[in-house]
Amino acid sequence: MSRMLVSLRCMVCVKYLMFLFNLIFWLGGCGLFGVGAWLAITQAPFATLSSSFPSLSAANLFLVLGAVTMVIGFIGCLGAVKEHRCLLMMFFVILLIIFIAEIALGIMLYAFKDKFDQFAMEDLKNGMKHYGKKEEVGLSVAWDQVQTGFKCCGVSNKSDWISDNMTSVPHSCCNRDTDQCQHWEEGCYNKVQAWLMSNITSVLIFVGCIGIVQVLALAFSLFMYCQIRKAEKFME
Repeated sequence: MSRMLVSLRCMVCVKYLMFLFNLIFWLGGCGLFGVGAWLAITQAPFATLSSSFPSLSAANLFLVLGAVTMVIGFIGCLGAVKEHRCLLMMFFVILLIIFIAEIALGIMLYAFKDKFDQFAMEDLKNGMKHYGKKEEVGLSVAWDQVQTGFKCCGVSNKSDWISDNMTSVPHSCCNRDTDQCQHWEEGCYNKVQAWLMSNITSVLIFVGCIGIVQVLALAFSLFMYCQIRKAEKFME
């Protein structure tokens, strides 16, 4: 009987800890969703640059990831408060799948970084061929905004604009600090990549914190599930 009492007290402690961590997890999802919204507003042109994946952007990925994280956090909080085994197991399985997928995605991006860069550059160069066309107004505006904002020209350099059916360099490549049009020498891919790397530290810290919360939430949900199952067997 004393062992059961200790077990129940332990489960109550884990219950509140799990609720707390899932609340943090849910708030983290809100943070990811907020980052996605900020990117969608401030860096929307990047999504239009790709002709193959016009909807695939960092903003959309953060929005989807944030929304999924918020739903999972809510399921975890509800399962902890209600002490519902099905909700706890659902939370554990979904979170475990996402956690494994995150690790696999990180390994793939690191292992195939060069191939990813090559594919991205080729895709951007293919999109440049549609610059100036009436049906691709969004792409043209996006290139102008990126080249003006980052003070760059083309993907690798200005020579990217002089190929196939493109015979002139856009005016957005001009250095506006000079009277005559002097094209920027550096390509936009390296410029944008440098901008991302300058802001990557805060993002990695945030992602690392989310990963720690995920591991703790997995451990607490599994422990609480086992304790509830033991309690149910004892009551029988």
